[in-house]
Amino acid sequence: MSQNYNFETSSEVPPPRGMPVNETISLEGNLKQALETGRNRLLVTGVMFIIAFVAIGVRLVELSAFGVSGQERFAHRIPLASIAVGRPDIIDRNGVVLATSLPTASLYADPKDIMNPKEAAVKLAGIFPEINSNELLLKLESKSRFVWINRNLTPKQQYAVNALGLPGVLFRRGEQRVYPHGREAAHILGLTDIDGKGIAGIEKYFASSLIKGGEPLQLSIDVRVQSMLRQELSSAMEEFQALGAAGVVLDANTGEIVSMVSLPDFDPNTPDSLLGTVGFNRVTKGVYEMGSAFKLFTAAMALDSGTVGMEDGYDASKPIKIARFTIKDYHGKNRWLSVPEILIYSSNIGAAKMSMDVGAKAQKFYLDQLGLLQPSRVELPEVGKPQYPDRWGDISTMTISYGHGISVSPLQLAGAVGALVNGGKRIPLSLLKHPSSKPPIGTRVLSEKTSQQMRELMRLAVTNGTGKKAAAQGYLVGGKTGTAEKQVNGGYVKKSLMSSFVGAFPIDKPRYVILTMLDEPKGTERTFNYATGGWVAAPIVSRLVSRMASLLGILPRSKEAPNIELKAIKPRLASLGLKPLSGEGR
Repeated sequence: MSQNYNFETSSEVPPPRGMPVNETISLEGNLKQALETGRNRLLVTGVMFIIAFVAIGVRLVELSAFGVSGQERFAHRIPLASIAVGRPDIIDRNGVVLATSLPTASLYADPKDIMNPKEAAVKLAGIFPEINSNELLLKLESKSRFVWINRNLTPKQQYAVNALGLPGVLFRRGEQRVYPHGREAAHILGLTDIDGKGIAGIEKYFASSLIKGGEPLQLSIDVRVQSMLRQELSSAMEEFQALGAAGVVLDANTGEIVSMVSLPDFDPNTPDSLLGTVGFNRVTKGVYEMGSAFKLFTAAMALDSGTVGMEDGYDASKPIKIARFTIKDYHGKNRWLSVPEILIYSSNIGAAKMSMDVGAKAQKFYLDQLGLLQPSRVELPEVGKPQYPDRWGDISTMTISYGHGISVSPLQLAGAVGALVNGGKRIPLSLLKHPSSKPPIGTRVLSEKTSQQMRELMRLAVTNGTGKKAAAQGYLVGGKTGTAEKQVNGGYVKKSLMSSFVGAFPIDKPRYVILTMLDEPKGTERTFNYATGGWVAAPIVSRLVSRMASLLGILPRSKEAPNIELKAIKPRLASLGLKPLSGEGR
C-alpha cells in the first residue's frame, strides 16, 4: 500500500507518538509562558541596571563638578548662620586685598553614629589640645544629632582626624576670614566671629551685602598711607608714653578717608585680641574737647559773617572774668592782637571776644553747618555723638570758641577743616572709594573768599605760630595746634592733656587734611617737658607729609625756594610786623 509523505518544513515540534492531543496543547502553552516570563524578567533586570548606572553616573558628575559631600545628609541640622558662603573680599583704593575668605574644614559629629563616645573623645582631644575630653564626651553622649567639635581646622589636623577613622565624625566645608595686613586697618575693617558674621567695623556695617557675595567691596583707604600713619603714631605714642593715639588723612575735595588709625589696636586674625578697650575707635567713637583747633572755626565764622576783617583785632592784654570763670592766654602777649595774631599765638582771650561779636546763635549755626553738632555718617557702626551744652549762653559761647565745653570726634574735626580749606564746601566723609565719573556734591557753608583767608591764616600758624614743627621741607603745610585738659569727675586735670594738630597741604591748593592726636602724652627732655600739640602732634604731621606726599603724586617745591609762601601772606606779614614765634606752642 502506497503512503504519501509531506516533506514541508514546520516550526512546531511534533508531539510524541501516542500522546493525546489535549496534553500536546497544554505543553505548548507552558513553553510559551515560560519564554514570555523569562523575556520580561530580562527586560526588567536590564532596565534596573540602566537606572543604577545612570544614578551612579549622575552622582559621580555631581561629586566631581560640585564637590558635594556625602555628609550633606546632615546639612539641615547645621545652623545656617554658621555657614560662610562666598563672602567677598574687601580691597583698598588700589585693589590691595585687606580682607578675604579662605576655604577651611570644620569638624562635627552625629552622636547617634558614635560607637564608643569615650574612646572618640580621648582620641579627638589628643589632636586638639584646646579641647577638654570630658566636655567633649558630654557632647558625644548627648541625644542631639549634631554637635560642633572644632572649627577652621588646619590641613594637618584634618588629616589626623581622618586617620582615626571614627564613624559619626564628619567634616563641613566653610570659610575663614583672613586679614593679610593684620593690625594695619583693624578699626576700619573690624572683624567677623567664628560663624562669619561681622561684629565690628566695615564687616559689621556692610554685613548684609557682604553675606550676599558679589564684587569686592572697595574702600577709599590707601594701605600704604595707612601703614605710614600707624608707624608714626606708634612711635610718638611710645616716645611720649601716651595712653593712646589717633590719626586721619582725608581727601579735602572728595571726602574720601585715605587713612584712619586708632591706637591701641588689635589683630582681627585673632578675635581674642579685641578684648578690653583696644576695640575702641578713638577717631570715630571717641569724642573729646579738641582745644585751640576750634579757633579756626571761630575765625572762619567771624570772617564769613563780616563780623571782622583780616586787619581787625581785639585787646588781649587782660584776662576775661565772667561769673566764676577766668579766661586767660597760655603765654599771652598782653596786648592788642590782630585776627591773624589770634590764630598765630593761639589767644583764648581774642577768640572769646571774637565769638561774642559773632553771637551764640550764629556760632551754633556755623558749627552745625560744618557737621560738628551731629554724629558723623561715616560707614562704621562705631560712631560717637558730639556733646555740647543744652543752654548755650555767653560762657558757653566764649569757651566753645577755643574748644572747651564742646566735644567732637577727631574725624568730625578733620571733616570740618576740610570745608575750611577746599573752597567752603562741606563734603560727606566716606570710607568707600568714589567713582571718578561721579564726584561728590558738597554743601556750601563758607564763601570761597573766607576759605582763601583761612588757608592764609593756617599757613601763618605754621610759619610763624604754634604749629612750626608741622612744617615739611619743600611742602606748604598749614594748620592749627590743639591742646585741651581732660575732664575727670567734672573737673579739668592740668597734666592730663589731649594734644593734637590738624592741617592741610599743599595749603595753596589743598589736597589732603591730616589730623594727629595723642592721649595724655608726657613731655621729654627733647621737648623741654612740654606735651602740648605743638611739641608732640605737629612733628608727626611733618614726618608723614614728607613720607607720603610723593607717593600720592605731590612733588616737593624747588630746593631753591623751600620756604615759598602764599602770595597774599608776604605783604600781610610785613604789615603786621610778625616774626617767627619761639618757645612752647599750645
